[in-house]
Amino acid sequence: MGDLTPANQGHVVAVNARTVGAQDEQVFVTVYVERQLFGIPVERVQDILIPEKIARIPLAPPEVAGSINLRGRIVTVIDVRTRLGLPKQADSEGNVMCVTVEQGQELYSLRVDSVGNVLTLPMRTIEQNPSTLDPRWRGISAGVVRLEGELLIVLDVDAFLDFSSGQQAARG
Repeated sequence: MGDLTPANQGHVVAVNARTVGAQDEQVFVTVYVERQLFGIPVERVQDILIPEKIARIPLAPPEVAGSINLRGRIVTVIDVRTRLGLPKQADSEGNVMCVTVEQGQELYSLRVDSVGNVLTLPMRTIEQNPSTLDPRWRGISAGVVRLEGELLIVLDVDAFLDFSSGQQAARG
């Protein structure tokens, strides 16, 4: 993760490039989807941005919101709500927040309801998924962290972006 100043697309909201030397801490970029707090490991995050325009892709699966041009690179935008089987949020282009992550050689921009903070948490605070965790979240969760007043779900980026089953990420 380097300098996060986009040249061709939207503008960066925030993220500091920081390497955690010891494995006793994990740094997360937090996002909200349907009032649920998710943590994305910071080493997977390439950019946080408000896209100027999301171009529709004809015949794309419903969870593909379209694509954006990020510094000359075409990036697929995934609507996290649709991917999780949640109702769509009212389309207001000015409020669209995206967190761009890398999987393999591809970039995906995850369209979320809002972006929170960057949190550094001790690894010992990450617990296994509770059996009562909503099935929509369980399939894409790498664990949970109990914070004061809310539960942070650690997003398993690879599971979330696994399109091989042809089904929505959190179903089944």
